Amino acid sequence: MRDRTVGLLGTTGIPPGEGLLIERSPSIHMFFMRYAIDAVFLDAEHRVTKVVANLRPWRVVWWARGARDCLELPVGAALNSRTQVGDQLRVVDH
Repeated sequence: MRDRTVGLLGTTGIPPGEGLLIERSPSIHMFFMRYAIDAVFLDAEHRVTKVVANLRPWRVVWWARGARDCLELPVGAALNSRTQVGDQLRVVDH
């Protein structure tokens, strides 16, 4: 549960090729964050419902319609991978 309550707070960045999946989080806030992220919202089957690129500190995504989870990625990851609404993602733990 720590990932959901703390998320990326206190970190200095997300390493390339990595991200943080926050389950049961159709909205997020960037309060006290030190850097921007790409936020990809996913439904229960990991289908993309919303992409918010370059979400800066002190911003909020109040609700992503149809989303259950949020995948937080380094800025540019969504654009570079051409991730868009309707894409089906495969989430891999390592």
